[in-house]
Amino acid sequence: MRGKFITLEGIDGAGKSTHLDWLARFLANRGITVKVTREPGGTALGEKLRQLMLHGEARLHPETETLLMFAARREHLEQVILPALASGTWVVCDRFTDATYAYQSGGSGVPWDKVAALEQWVQQGLQPDVTVIFDVAPEVGRARAAKGKSADRFEREPGGFHERVRQGYLRRAKEAPRRVHVIDANAAIAEVHKKLVNIFISFCSE
Repeated sequence: MRGKFITLEGIDGAGKSTHLDWLARFLANRGITVKVTREPGGTALGEKLRQLMLHGEARLHPETETLLMFAARREHLEQVILPALASGTWVVCDRFTDATYAYQSGGSGVPWDKVAALEQWVQQGLQPDVTVIFDVAPEVGRARAAKGKSADRFEREPGGFHERVRQGYLRRAKEAPRRVHVIDANAAIAEVHKKLVNIFISFCSE
C-alpha cells in the first residue's frame, strides 16, 4: 500500500520541530515506517538552497526564491518523497508547498496564482494526505524562535511580515479544509499533542 504524506506547517517559533519529533514517534509506536524530511532541504540541492535562503548574504528576489523552492521540491519529490510513499513508508515533512504560499506569496507578495501554477506543474496534482498548521501569534513565535540560537533571515523580518505569513497559512486552510487542520499552538505542549492524537489516531487505522 502507498504510504501517507503528512506535512507540518506554521510560522517561525510555532513549535513544528518539537511536534514533528513527537508525531514520528507516535506513528512508529503503531508499527508505521516513517521517513522524516524537511523543506528547504531533504536532498543535497535542498540543503544548499536552505543555506542560501536562510543564511546567505545576498537577498534574493521573492520570485527567484519561489522558483528555487519549486526546483528543489521537484528533486525532493523525485529522490525522497515519491520513492518512500511508493514503498509504503509514511513521509512526515517539515514544511512543503503551503509554506511557499505563506512565505513567498503571503509574506513577500508573489502573486498567489503564480505559486499555484508552479505547484500544478511540479506536483502534478500530488497533495499531502494531511497537513497540520500550528497557529501562533507572531509575537509569540518570534519570542520562541529567538531562544537559544541566532535568527535566520526570515526570523529577522519585521512583525508585519510574520502576520502576513500567518494569514497566508490560514487562507490555505480555508481553501483545503478537508486536508488542513489548524491547531492553536499557543496551548501547552501536552494539549497540542492531545489534538494531534485526535487527528491521527483514526487516520492510522484507515
